[in-house]
Amino acid sequence: MNPIENSTKEATRMNAIVYTKYGSPDVLKLMEVEKPSPKNNEVLVKIQATTVNRTDCGYRTAKPFIMRFFSGLFRPKNTILGTEFAGEVREIGKDISLFKPGDQVFGLSCDSLGAHAEYICLPEDGSIATMPSNMTHEQAVAVCEGPWLALNVLRQMNIQKGQKILINGATVSIGSSAVQLATYYGAEITATCNAENIELVKSLGASEVINYTKNDFTKSEKLYDFVFDAVGKSSFFRCKKLLKKNGIYVSTELGYLSQNVFLALLTPIAGGKKVLFPIPKDTKDDILFFKELAETGRLKPVIDRRYSLDQIAEAYRYVEKGQKIGNVIILIQNQ
Repeated sequence: MNPIENSTKEATRMNAIVYTKYGSPDVLKLMEVEKPSPKNNEVLVKIQATTVNRTDCGYRTAKPFIMRFFSGLFRPKNTILGTEFAGEVREIGKDISLFKPGDQVFGLSCDSLGAHAEYICLPEDGSIATMPSNMTHEQAVAVCEGPWLALNVLRQMNIQKGQKILINGATVSIGSSAVQLATYYGAEITATCNAENIELVKSLGASEVINYTKNDFTKSEKLYDFVFDAVGKSSFFRCKKLLKKNGIYVSTELGYLSQNVFLALLTPIAGGKKVLFPIPKDTKDDILFFKELAETGRLKPVIDRRYSLDQIAEAYRYVEKGQKIGNVIILIQNQ
């Protein structure tokens, strides 16, 4: 083959993690696929860092079953996972005005996924912005999905300065982000974690920390305006006695028999203590907000482990143990 033809062929291909059926991490395959080309309103990003998170795990397993209504009823409709990315703009469509080749960017691709690959295309008006000036790619990618999901909850709560919030699971990506964002809003924070991470959680903004390996936080005698279960391991009924008269409970999981969805519909009607189950939607404004907080030191990345793209199945297995601290980063060695 002519060297020029070979070079052209390579330029149109990329490495990606592909899955065509639901299952364990073994369904993930490192494959060479066609590299995307940007449409008129899109930018092509050469990804340097992505993550593996609980959202990715849910899409990969299609569990609970309700996930299939988003991921595909019988098989995955988006065969490349990954919701978070940080990298460099390599190409732009003819209608692009906000970005130029060489810009370092970060953001979310929550609808179409696709970040577990060397390249991704995103619309200019999507959840993408230039990176915080004080961060590397792996740091920037760690202030995307966790803060987004936490912010969505805190906004629905309408959290105010001086209100009391208990955050269960303060060391996971969502929980560690929730502590920092609740601090930004001026809340008084009680958080749960194990003994090894108490100082970390305090450094993020918690004024009181409960060691869950020794104490059951649901037996606390204090009352809170909000209980935010960032790991989905409690329930409204176990936490109800912790809430003030009009207190709010939120969990990141559906709960037993998807009870949190039904409780979110029923408890507001009854009045008093209630459950919220907000449906998140990412926006560019969110990413710009996280950039501002990161550049002013009010949102810091929490990183647990780093893996290469070909180690991604191992990364999934680690995430599914439920013991990660903050984020699990995938560093991509591009062609």
